[in-house]
Amino acid sequence: MSQKLKDSIDVNNLPVHVAVIMDGNGRWAKQQGFKDRIFGHRHAIAAVRETIEGCGELGIKYLTLYAFSTENWNRPLAEVKALMSLLVSAIHDELPGMMKSEIRLKAIGDIESLPKSSQKELQAALDLTADNQGLTLVLALSYSGKWDLTQATQKIALKLAAGEIKPTEIDSNLINEHLSTAGMPDPDLMIRTGGDHRISNFMLWQLAYAELYIFEELFWPDFRKINLHQAIVDFQMRERRFGKTSEQVKREG
Repeated sequence: MSQKLKDSIDVNNLPVHVAVIMDGNGRWAKQQGFKDRIFGHRHAIAAVRETIEGCGELGIKYLTLYAFSTENWNRPLAEVKALMSLLVSAIHDELPGMMKSEIRLKAIGDIESLPKSSQKELQAALDLTADNQGLTLVLALSYSGKWDLTQATQKIALKLAAGEIKPTEIDSNLINEHLSTAGMPDPDLMIRTGGDHRISNFMLWQLAYAELYIFEELFWPDFRKINLHQAIVDFQMRERRFGKTSEQVKREG
């Protein structure tokens, strides 16, 4: 079934950028009989690995994982500490595989708010993979869409105050250039597990025309390549109009 689904994917019509809200780790842990939510986070690493491999095999250019939001800092301290520790160990363990697969690692978010040990491990991986030519894996860490728009606005305001730009020069392109995702294409497809129908403060500007695929009953630790293929097949059956009519899209196609 998995291979048949994969074979049905049109490699000439792939999403360039896939973004994922990896939801349901805590609920998965509870479902499995664990009281500690961190068990869900630990088992989620297999899902991350499969998603990265699946995107790499298909030739998808960008994969962004919503790993830790600014709101996640409000979780119990023990869980936050465990998540940061897990982040460091996961990056360390996965680095050889990333190098072998030519994966380039990037990070977006308020990275300076992370513990120093996490920053150090992350920066080492960013530097080591910087010249890789395969899939660009983007980790959204201490990230939120509101944070991104706020920091972009602050940068633009400073340039205005310094007389470097005029108010009339502020447009969508200028805003794009000051977001943490500058230089990346906007996501074409956003996948969310766990059944919630919201984007949870994730890439508020960049997701304006992304296609959404929600897994209603699948929690993130159980996500596998077949689920990625399922979302992409569905994506390829949709007509992306970007505000135009179907007739316009067909004529231009």
